[in-house]
Amino acid sequence: MTAGERYVPGPANGAQVRKDGEKWTLILVRELRHSPEKVWQALTDPAQLREWAPFDVDENMGKIGTVKITWVGTQQTIETRVTRADGPKVLEYGDTRWELEAMDGGTRLTLWTNIDRRFVSWGAAGWHIAFDVLDRLLAGEPIGRIAGGETMKFEGWRRLNAEYAKQFGVETLSYPPKPAHKS
Repeated sequence: MTAGERYVPGPANGAQVRKDGEKWTLILVRELRHSPEKVWQALTDPAQLREWAPFDVDENMGKIGTVKITWVGTQQTIETRVTRADGPKVLEYGDTRWELEAMDGGTRLTLWTNIDRRFVSWGAAGWHIAFDVLDRLLAGEPIGRIAGGETMKFEGWRRLNAEYAKQFGVETLSYPPKPAHKS
């Protein structure tokens, strides 16, 4: 049994939603036991992102410029622009903002990302797991990336999805999502 197979995520916490009509922003906060410099490298270096993030990039994200992002499980590449790279404090690209704050020998990591309100609990559950994978990777105890469609088959993700849906007051969507009915 691998470390990833033994991994069980903790309860849903550290997430909130800001609602502005149909535009919702998912905000996740995690306190990591690693320095902001170490966390910054994991957020910007393509090789490290491949170990924990739900996407791959073709360029280092630690500088302003265009990068190509490919979400795990998809073939579509999205071109986006890194608009702010103030390492090791703030990283912004597309509709995503990362803030790193030094605290007690570690880092308070905050993710702000716009998300379709129908999938807000999915996103919270997925990022929760990604943050766990990141923390273990940086501690030298890698469990392997858990991302894309495979994540949604993972029992821990299903539990987190339901917990976050309840916290946010949204309906829990099944996976795969049912197509919308046309009248």
